[in-house]
Amino acid sequence: VELHNTKEEEKMVNGKPRQKPRNYILAGGISRYGRSAMYRKKALYKKKIAVKNFQKTKEPHFVVKDVNGAKNGGKRIVLTKKSPRYYPTEDDRRPLRTRKKPGVCKLRSSITPGTVLILLVGRHKGKRVVFLKQLESGLLLVTGPFYVNGVPLRRVNQAFVIATQTKVDLSALQLPEYLDDGYFRRTKVDKKKKGDGNIFADSSSSYEVSDRRKGDQALVDEQVKQRIDKMMAGYLRAKFTLQKGQYPHKMVF
Repeated sequence: VELHNTKEEEKMVNGKPRQKPRNYILAGGISRYGRSAMYRKKALYKKKIAVKNFQKTKEPHFVVKDVNGAKNGGKRIVLTKKSPRYYPTEDDRRPLRTRKKPGVCKLRSSITPGTVLILLVGRHKGKRVVFLKQLESGLLLVTGPFYVNGVPLRRVNQAFVIATQTKVDLSALQLPEYLDDGYFRRTKVDKKKKGDGNIFADSSSSYEVSDRRKGDQALVDEQVKQRIDKMMAGYLRAKFTLQKGQYPHKMVF
């Protein structure tokens, strides 16, 4: 017959009642006593701290330097640290030091390769896209595909998407290794100066998609196209909208 310990026996340690720690954690993860209070209660100020003998060499404020010239006195006393000649009129605000380093945000459990996402911001907001992978910066790499709804390969923050339960099987998808954050960096466009040529000419030059990006888009869309049927293509082509009486927090996507 197995005997189970009662609650009273679990509170006992070596036959004595278990004592509650002095500095236990209150609600909200806040400790009962602060650092200074525990320093006083533990009497840590009585403990001797071994300090090594450290002798700091003091630098002289003035240095005697030799001066050339018969009428210059031969020597001159000079300050080792000269005061600055310029003082700012206002104190510069220095940022506070922090040891926190921004890391890559974790991917939500509802987002896996092939999950259909709904974009909430940007020029393609309301459109449905297919999630491909997460980049090193934490952004999501998605595609429309482009031939379905006009959404090209682009990066999206997972905070501005809605993950649906609809998925596309992308187990055999092979993405090029160079599809990373550096691939999507904006290229600088050379602006024409106003003095060059005609003054009425348009100085702004528009961005043109390179042939390399068009080829990569066709390569990815061709693999995704094999996994999408006619019904799924119609679902990706339809925009997400809310009508009267529809509440997103009560919907199941």
